Amino acid sequence: MELSRPPTDRLPTDRLPAELRPYLAELVHRTRAVCGADLVSVLVVGSVALGDYRHGRSDVDVTVVVARSLPARAPRELAGTLAHPALPCPAAGLELVVYDADFATHPSGEAGYLLDLNTGEALPGKVSYDPRESPSFWYVIDRSLARQSGHALYGPPAREVIAAPDAPALFAALRASVREHAGGEGHLADNRVLNGCRTVMFCRTGRWLPKRRAAEAVAGTEPEFRPLLEAALHSFERPRADALPLPSAEVRRFLERVAAHVEEAASRADAPPR
Repeated sequence: MELSRPPTDRLPTDRLPAELRPYLAELVHRTRAVCGADLVSVLVVGSVALGDYRHGRSDVDVTVVVARSLPARAPRELAGTLAHPALPCPAAGLELVVYDADFATHPSGEAGYLLDLNTGEALPGKVSYDPRESPSFWYVIDRSLARQSGHALYGPPAREVIAAPDAPALFAALRASVREHAGGEGHLADNRVLNGCRTVMFCRTGRWLPKRRAAEAVAGTEPEFRPLLEAALHSFERPRADALPLPSAEVRRFLERVAAHVEEAASRADAPPR
């Protein structure tokens, strides 16, 4: 099917991990086939966009933006054609979210998706068409990261189709994320720690860093947690199935520190200008 909208600001193929290039090309092809002229953009986000993809460990994170006129049946068709193994995912898994362009281009603290698809050999499967089924903080943080670092595989660049969440919504999402990781259920210990490092560095700089770079930066300024962060980095080099356990009490203590960083940054954001 030929579409009238030409791809623009496309991420050069040689900047994609070699293991993912055929897969992402087919993902875009199938998404165009389902969405037709209602497809606005396909963005690669997460570790691929941040240059920190680890084959065998990382997911592929993709954000799709579509026009409001997309037929109601299309999200289900898209889930069917992109789900593993209908489209075999070479990464640990695919996390794909579809947004209506009218929603995506306005700041929001809501989940707001049309489709949330998690699929792959190492990823618990999920297909949701109702954003009320999911905690909103995941999507608020992902849109913030997508706005900063998302790369277009098709269509306009991320900054034209994704709005940055406003500060209150983003800090509410960061608080919820830290609480989720402090609970620990369903999350690898190393990922809990490394996501915490990324949160700390965002609170300090207003920028999302790759997990490994964030951990190295935090280790340099918080020496009491350096052994924990080095252990998390060592574990992160291994496939998911071979991730190493970390001392749970120390992980919780570190996440308490992360929560304090979030509150400090939120207070600075709320302070009136001098």
